[in-house]
Amino acid sequence: MPLALVALAVGAFGIGTTEFVMMGLLPNVADDLHISIPTAGHLVSAYALGVVIGAPLLAAVTARLPRRRVLIGLMALFVAGNALSAAAPDHHWLLAARFLSGLPHGAFFGVGAVVATGLVAPERKARSVSLMFLGLTVANIVGVPVGTAMGQQLGWRATFLGVSAIGLAAIAALALLVPADHGHGDAVGLRGELRALRSVPVWLALGTTVAGFGALFSAYSYITPMLTDAAGYAESSVTLLLALFGVGATAGNLLGGRLADHSLRRTLFGGLAALALVLVLFPLLMGAAWSAALAVVLLGTAAFVTGSPLQLMVMEKASAAPSLASSANQAAFNLANAGGAWIGGLALAAGFGVTSPAVAGAGLAVLGLLVAALAYAVDVRRAPTASPGRLIASGVAPDREPSHH
Repeated sequence: MPLALVALAVGAFGIGTTEFVMMGLLPNVADDLHISIPTAGHLVSAYALGVVIGAPLLAAVTARLPRRRVLIGLMALFVAGNALSAAAPDHHWLLAARFLSGLPHGAFFGVGAVVATGLVAPERKARSVSLMFLGLTVANIVGVPVGTAMGQQLGWRATFLGVSAIGLAAIAALALLVPADHGHGDAVGLRGELRALRSVPVWLALGTTVAGFGALFSAYSYITPMLTDAAGYAESSVTLLLALFGVGATAGNLLGGRLADHSLRRTLFGGLAALALVLVLFPLLMGAAWSAALAVVLLGTAAFVTGSPLQLMVMEKASAAPSLASSANQAAFNLANAGGAWIGGLALAAGFGVTSPAVAGAGLAVLGLLVAALAYAVDVRRAPTASPGRLIASGVAPDREPSHH
């Protein structure tokens, strides 16, 4: 695998750290800025809103630019957002800075996935995407705990300065390791990129992402009360258990990338089915401390097995103009975050019990399977009239499972 993937992983590590570290810093930020915890929670929403808006917008306006330059520019915007977060004098300025920090998130992963797959042979495309996403999953093991501890000891502003430093390191790595002549913008330009989003298969692929990762966040958003109220863990143990989730997510991400290079469809269907099974078993697994810890690892593994296949699925459905569709998939991940948490909250509010968000998530995983099956059926229906090259690009080949182009 080329060293350029290391540069992409460093950027992903910084992005993953700043996205999730705010959850652990909310009490510190609230105390320092004299606001309530719920008000401080808007800082999480502001970042997610930045991702949803910035992913398609920035990918569209940079469609014709050289991709290395785009990646460096996006990371520069990321550094600026985090530096402004560290310097924010009040809650309103921090809210705006968090929104700014989120803007480059989706476009970086979207354009980065296109660059990553272009650096390797066709049979290694999924693994190249999984190695970029490795930075995101490792952030949950290392970056978030270290950033939280730094914020608690040195103040929350120090955390965002540290993240800015990671962003600067990513810029240097991108400049040094990503080939200058690799990945010029799509020849189709903005109009062609937008035309790709009119495709029904692209929207079915995005729908699979929303449902599949919505299943994860339906449960993960409420994992702390499950672990404390159902499994009997002390609150002080939750941080370590969340690190176990990161271990599972890292293992699942690497496994999914390797398996998807052999069969994208089987990996995606198998991952979603495994996720549904794990979530259905959550009420039982939360009955004891040891099985609850196992459930956290399995949740991360099953969910992130689908990460690389989902990204490749969207890129293949928009094979002529993948940058915008790939970035839109990152917006779909964040919509899944918000939608999954909302659905899990509905289950809790209805009085179905502390583990009910996991069961609701299982329903979303099944929905993701159905949408993925519909996407495959659409491909098969189009297959007789499509050219062999188009069949392969759309993930349908006559003698093998849907795979890469």
